[in-house]
Amino acid sequence: MQGVRRFRTLTEGGVRLELTPTTNSPLAIDVTESTEMRIQRLISENPVIIFSRPSCCMCHVMKRLLSTIGVHPTVIELDDEEIGALAAHSADSTSTAPVAPAVFIGGTRVGGLESLVALHLSGHLVPRLVEVGALWV
Repeated sequence: MQGVRRFRTLTEGGVRLELTPTTNSPLAIDVTESTEMRIQRLISENPVIIFSRPSCCMCHVMKRLLSTIGVHPTVIELDDEEIGALAAHSADSTSTAPVAPAVFIGGTRVGGLESLVALHLSGHLVPRLVEVGALWV
């Protein structure tokens, strides 16, 4: 594949691609785009997105919860250097909660696993997913 530097199979069944920037590919990476801008773009382009650290068990639980409801979120694994850029998208910058994993629904940060489960148990998760178009009832 042109533009693919290397790939490896993930334990959850996905594939992690390391891409090299090319200008003649329709999937070209904009190397001038900052990490903060890329995160913001991904949040705005995906109705449900999870930002995670590699091999995060909490992210796996979040994906399982959402998939049992019928939603298959976009999952982005961030390197340690990129985690700091995700903190800029936190609703409460004074919070001591971990930055990742973090789930965003409809461009709004829900939080981590605890917040996602609380939203589900309160009965507000499904209506919110329907509202952003991630789930059809």
